Amino acid sequence: MQNAFLYAITSLIWGSTWIAITFQLGVVAPEASIVYRFALAALVLGVFVLIRRLPMAYTWRQHGFIALQGAFLFSINYILVYLAEQYLTSGLVAIVFSVIIIMNIMLGALFLGNPIRPRVVAGGLLGVAGLVLVFSPEFAGFVFSGERGLGLALSFVAVLSASIGNIISARNQRAGLPIVQTNTLGMAYGALITLVIALLRGVDFSFEASPAYLLSLAYLAVFGSVIAFGSYLTLVGRMGVDRAAYIGVVFPLVALALSTLFEGLAWNLLGLLGVVLVAAGNVLVLSRRRRASAAAPQSAQA
Repeated sequence: MQNAFLYAITSLIWGSTWIAITFQLGVVAPEASIVYRFALAALVLGVFVLIRRLPMAYTWRQHGFIALQGAFLFSINYILVYLAEQYLTSGLVAIVFSVIIIMNIMLGALFLGNPIRPRVVAGGLLGVAGLVLVFSPEFAGFVFSGERGLGLALSFVAVLSASIGNIISARNQRAGLPIVQTNTLGMAYGALITLVIALLRGVDFSFEASPAYLLSLAYLAVFGSVIAFGSYLTLVGRMGVDRAAYIGVVFPLVALALSTLFEGLAWNLLGLLGVVLVAAGNVLVLSRRRRASAAAPQSAQA
């Protein structure tokens, strides 16, 4: 039940962050907003660590792996997604990003020795196909031009970066590094790395003190980063990098549901069929553990 709660809360939060992100765009450069977001998230987690007096002494090697997690999961992939959305719609980027479940399966098998579970692969493919149907209107009139090709390339590299970050997080958890402290340091490293990249690219750092920007920044830092990443990476440790990654298929649908409620988004038959496929994929990905859990008491009795 606890895993189900973490799964739901992560999907709901990340599905709603698109609203907050719209208030981040305009005055402040995206890279600057990413720095502010993860620096604030690291500060919030740092205060929590101090209050709880959690240990923070790690070796240089451990810091190296934490920094790698921060680079791939809290920095590079976010920068690339923002750049990709300059050339592609958010729906197309969401479809590309849903491929993370397949990447996690392959990289998990390659670097962590995880088994490739056919049900998870099948569920992931169903989910990706469902998202393609849901976002099919965005393919209308799509022309594979130089800029569109660049956007797709940036999106795929962003997914690869996020997937590598997932693998490193799973590796860190296996090595006994706690999630809270790892995220605290990782987000601080991520903010620092993004700052360096932004300065090298000549990004102009500014700040917007409007209520909309400040509230959206707080939501993205506390809910979108501290809570959602803490929940998601906990699931990565418990469920595996393959099954937890299906959240990447689910949360775009949450975003569309919110758009339906607040913006009057109209659905078509293909979109509804896509939702059915995503739901079916979700059942395939998550049902195996429930059956295994149900079989455990019988095995114990035997």
